[in-house]
Amino acid sequence: MFELPEYITLARQINQTVAGKTVLSGALGNSPHKFVWYNRTHEEFAGLTEGKTVGQARARGRWLFIPLEPGYVLLFGECGGRLLYHPSPASPPEKYHLWLAFADGTALSALTQMWGAMELYEAGQEMERQYVKGMRPTPVEPEFTFNYFAALIAELRTGQKRSAKALLTQEQLIPGLGNAIAQDILFRAGLHPRHPIGDLSGAQQRALYDAVQTTVNAAIAGGGRDDEFDLFNRPGSYKRLMDSRAVGQPCPACGARIEKIQYLGGACYFCPHCQV
Repeated sequence: MFELPEYITLARQINQTVAGKTVLSGALGNSPHKFVWYNRTHEEFAGLTEGKTVGQARARGRWLFIPLEPGYVLLFGECGGRLLYHPSPASPPEKYHLWLAFADGTALSALTQMWGAMELYEAGQEMERQYVKGMRPTPVEPEFTFNYFAALIAELRTGQKRSAKALLTQEQLIPGLGNAIAQDILFRAGLHPRHPIGDLSGAQQRALYDAVQTTVNAAIAGGGRDDEFDLFNRPGSYKRLMDSRAVGQPCPACGARIEKIQYLGGACYFCPHCQV
């Protein structure tokens, strides 16, 4: 699944490659998938995208916003799979969930392997979409300061008990993060996935905040994780420290064997010595 670094990479590449192009035709998927969410019929999507011009894309959280001007925004969210650029002369792949052909013969296609939203909104209405409306600050925004982060933890302490992993991966409390990148954040912070946030000391809060910033920025600099692909079908260069490949291997910090547990709906990879 794409997380914030992958969406930022895709937005940058769209702006370098596709922005300013005119849509010749648009089509929704030819491969039925009950977990791909559309808000338009095939006919509506084709009619509303024809003749539009691609504006400057942007990423926020786990969402990608692509203006189709005038008047519309194409919204991708919570997606995995491939969003690909096709050079001229482009023809649709055998399977796709969205296709945009441009007047110069190039195209974009999207295909998800799991689930995701591919929706077309009148400009402004995309901000009312569930999970976009009221989104909290993301780690790459100026508002995401340590003081904000500490205040978020203090706010959450008054409600249900949460773990460090829950803070990073549930309810988009920190938009843009997911289970994959959370593993490296927790490792860098020296925190076990089950560590209660109510027990975090000031120093641990600072370590966790710094780990969020370090990990997210490293993944962005690498063009995303090495098990996700960019607009040109190239894997990112950010190699996670904690993933399935690390299980049973020595910890890069202390040499203890990396372990795996299932927790909060996904696998967790951690060092039993460094992460407490």
